[in-house]
Amino acid sequence: MSNNPSHEAALFCRYILSSLDRLLQCLEGLNKEQLNWRPPAPNTNSLYALAVHTMANAEENILYTLYDRPSPRNREQEFLAQGVSADALISQWQDLRERLQDTLLDLTSEDLERAHIHPRRDTITGLDILIVVARHSAEHLGQVELTRDLMLAVTAQ
Repeated sequence: MSNNPSHEAALFCRYILSSLDRLLQCLEGLNKEQLNWRPPAPNTNSLYALAVHTMANAEENILYTLYDRPSPRNREQEFLAQGVSADALISQWQDLRERLQDTLLDLTSEDLERAHIHPRRDTITGLDILIVVARHSAEHLGQVELTRDLMLAVTAQ
């Protein structure tokens, strides 16, 4: 990674961080029950678990996979995460956000073309990794917004 930053990486940085910023904003002001509420359907997740999972995905892909380093991530545990407030998670996000931004804005065109071994997708390029993270973050932002709306409607009754 060098001092010749990629325009594409800067665009991905903007959209990835924006999705994650909005996702974490959806958790602000919610209590423990609201953060951990799950829709009454099979295989659904709480707002808290979705936030933990989406942050971990971005961290793994951008801070580990792009550098060909093994990640300590435990994906299955993310969906079991529960919290009493969003404060610690928001604080964690602020730290992670800075590290993601620094990394993304330092990527070059060569970094985006280079192949990496992804833990679940075999060999993909750096650009593919950024597409995966941007898509994943936007998908879960939509889930969080819908889950929050459902939770507020159900708990208001």
